[in-house]
Amino acid sequence: MSKPLFILSFFLCFAGTFAQQKLRRADKLFAEFAYTEAAQLYEEYLTGVKDPKPEVITHAADAYYFTAKMGGALRWYEKLYELQGAAMDDTHFRRYILALRGEERYERADELLFQRLDAIGDETLKKSFVNQKQHLDSLVKNADLYTVKNLDINTNKADFGTAFYGNKMVYASAKDTVKGGGKTYSWNQQPYLSLYVADRDTASGAFLNEKKFLAKTQTDYHNAAPAFSPDLKTVYYSANTVNKKDKLQNSVEGTNNIQLIKGEIKGDALVNVATLSFNSKDYSVGQPAVSADGHWLFFVSDMPGGYGETDIYIAQIFSDGVVGEPKNIGPEINTPGREMFPFINNDVLYFSSDGHYGLGGLDVFISKRTGEVQFEAPQNIGSPVNSNLDDFAFVTDNSGAFGYLSSNRAGGKGDDDIYYVAQVKKPCTHSIAGTVVNLKAKTPIEGADVKAYDEQGTLTASVKTDANGNYTLDIPCGKVVIEASKPEHTIVKIQPELLRIDFELSAYADLVKKEDNVERIDINPIYFDFDQYYITPQAAVELDKVVYVMQNFPDVVIKIESHTDSRGNDDYNMRLSDDRAKSTYSYIVSKGILPTRIESVKGYGESQLRNHCSNGVECTPEEHQLNRRSDFIVVKK
Repeated sequence: MSKPLFILSFFLCFAGTFAQQKLRRADKLFAEFAYTEAAQLYEEYLTGVKDPKPEVITHAADAYYFTAKMGGALRWYEKLYELQGAAMDDTHFRRYILALRGEERYERADELLFQRLDAIGDETLKKSFVNQKQHLDSLVKNADLYTVKNLDINTNKADFGTAFYGNKMVYASAKDTVKGGGKTYSWNQQPYLSLYVADRDTASGAFLNEKKFLAKTQTDYHNAAPAFSPDLKTVYYSANTVNKKDKLQNSVEGTNNIQLIKGEIKGDALVNVATLSFNSKDYSVGQPAVSADGHWLFFVSDMPGGYGETDIYIAQIFSDGVVGEPKNIGPEINTPGREMFPFINNDVLYFSSDGHYGLGGLDVFISKRTGEVQFEAPQNIGSPVNSNLDDFAFVTDNSGAFGYLSSNRAGGKGDDDIYYVAQVKKPCTHSIAGTVVNLKAKTPIEGADVKAYDEQGTLTASVKTDANGNYTLDIPCGKVVIEASKPEHTIVKIQPELLRIDFELSAYADLVKKEDNVERIDINPIYFDFDQYYITPQAAVELDKVVYVMQNFPDVVIKIESHTDSRGNDDYNMRLSDDRAKSTYSYIVSKGILPTRIESVKGYGESQLRNHCSNGVECTPEEHQLNRRSDFIVVKK
């Protein structure tokens, strides 16, 4: 071998060995969650390799993603998608979409997302995303309803996660100097988080006179995301899992997880400190929120059995302070992605998610709580509360007039910052969006009228639905009633509490049936007990359907016909059927239907039997019952 070739071979071999060492070092850092350093080493390695393995590209993208460096994450997720296409797993495809949104490439994100949903045939999820997108699009014009202001106490390190503490605010920050021994959090190379308490300036929302909160109680590691009982005597907060000597206690995989700490506040001290029963070193439990009545604890966990990366759970707080077993609040809220930082204000749940359709990263959503673990479809709160990056830990005062938000959006002081959010005090309108569909067929109703009325009953806005049954209506803030209607359909009125309302209307044709050229209101048979004419509970349910038709279609006029079976003599049955007809008439009129809308009330006795059970014919009780009925025949509409 010639000397130049020998030298070239030597350097190529050396360069290859050095590259492999760099990759091994990057993989080690990645496994230790030191993502900031790992991302830099992966970047250096990949720039010198022609055909890198997909798993290396995946680690590089994830390292950037986990540290919210969406430019770097997008670069490598795009490379991974070029290599894998439709075979890209769900987790990394979702992160790819979030990286696109993080770089505000919304059209490309939507194109890939809906292509994927069409390919896998998930029409339910597609419909959900379409509805959420339409709602989010409708909020663009309302972007000036809030002001969002960066607080002066923010630093170039992580500051986030506020909680109301009477007239004060408690929050987490990594601004403290590095603790003894040079401890930093390897994930982002910052000091561990500590809790601080500050006075809240009621005029500007600023934090003043901040200091460590219960300093002697906090661990030497992460302390964050506090929540307080209504009487402010009990605090729940998130902390690293440590042993009795305040040393990190890792899971079998080597991960140090977060646990929920509970304690009673006595002056500047925390007493009766305990970890909750469902904590585990094998998964994280944190980010607590307490309901206004103090009976429910919401929190976030990646415990086994959830729907995604992290889910929101709920547990009852008993009168003796014991916290019960946790329950997952379900797939209406939780997704395959991350649901985090719950906050409950009366019956409205605020939370952050990257699994629902949003602007990018974690977005703040709201959902009305309708039961213990029942919630309405969540709605994106829109900009400027949400941005293309992570927006989370949103809390408000009882009225919703102001609150605080945490975000790593552009323009901050560095990493996560705390923002003061206030409603703009000016004449206010907002958008209500939704769909109007047929109750029976679930098909969209085009040309339906959607109208808004104020407290005085004055019409304030109206619009017609499009070919897909969709509508968007600009309405004034405050109490309003939204009404959906269309000729030959029922009318539905709703007092909105969220920014999306879906209506279901019944067509007149779906509420009646034709038999022998006679149009009857379509109800189940009204059966009377033998030899009786009083209205049974079952009969009341069916008669309410008659009332519903007459209330919704005020031009409808009916006649009532009642029938008996053949048992008993003919004259008696004629009188009995007449009593039954009058009984149904009285019930309908008692519900506010004008008597003039009932043309006639007549009993036919046993003269119009529906089967063979005439006089002298043996029949079962069920066969006789078929003849004991009332009909409601439409004579005008």
